[in-house]
Amino acid sequence: MADSAVTHTIGRRKEAVCRAYITPGSGKWDVNGRTLGDYFPRPTLVSAIQQPFTATDTLGQFDVKAKLEGGGMSGQAGALRLAVARALVEMDEAHRRKLRVLGLLTRDARAVERKKPGRPKARKKFQFSKR
Repeated sequence: MADSAVTHTIGRRKEAVCRAYITPGSGKWDVNGRTLGDYFPRPTLVSAIQQPFTATDTLGQFDVKAKLEGGGMSGQAGALRLAVARALVEMDEAHRRKLRVLGLLTRDARAVERKKPGRPKARKKFQFSKR
């Protein structure tokens, strides 16, 4: 990965962190040593991850090698999507406007709310009994 054509970016969502290395190529995906379809079996997640490429008409022009850790499937997919979008902007600044309009460059700050004392979950309350 010492080649200067490699673009390295980081994406985060919920507890997931993605380190993506993108190079000009033929559209190969390597996600934790597996293909994109093997790692993410749900087609909705695959299409969400490829959204930055389809928005900029660059699908199949870059090879992506990603290292994902933490979180679940949805969080990891969001982290990978953000990393890919950031890499496309780093490679060509002209992509920024298209990706910004679709909200692909914004880090989704939503996270799980913490559990509060005296409650079973973050906002749920125990059943009220008047008598």
